[in-house]
Amino acid sequence: MRKTNRFTYILPTICSALLITACSSQPVQPPPPPASAPVAPKVFSGDQMLRDSQGIAQLGSRWQEGKQKVDKGQTLQRQGQAQIDEGQLLIDEGQKIMRESEEGYKTLKQ
Repeated sequence: MRKTNRFTYILPTICSALLITACSSQPVQPPPPPASAPVAPKVFSGDQMLRDSQGIAQLGSRWQEGKQKVDKGQTLQRQGQAQIDEGQLLIDEGQKIMRESEEGYKTLKQ
């Protein structure tokens, strides 16, 4: 019985010591990178600037081409919707005439 009592006192003491040690230790941090000499700004040559400006001009013209396609597509959609609306009106009017004709035919038959 004495061994059990010692164990119940020793175990919490050991666990507490381990917890305190684990919580108090500092995490390992990597060393800071070595200080490098300041880098001078990159100097562009005229050829480099010309290539960059041509690339930008090409991107601008591609964007303009895309914008024109979007505008044309939206115009076609509006025209198509107008035709759909007109077609629906013709269908409704035609169905009305057909119903009236069928009712007239039934009246004549009687």
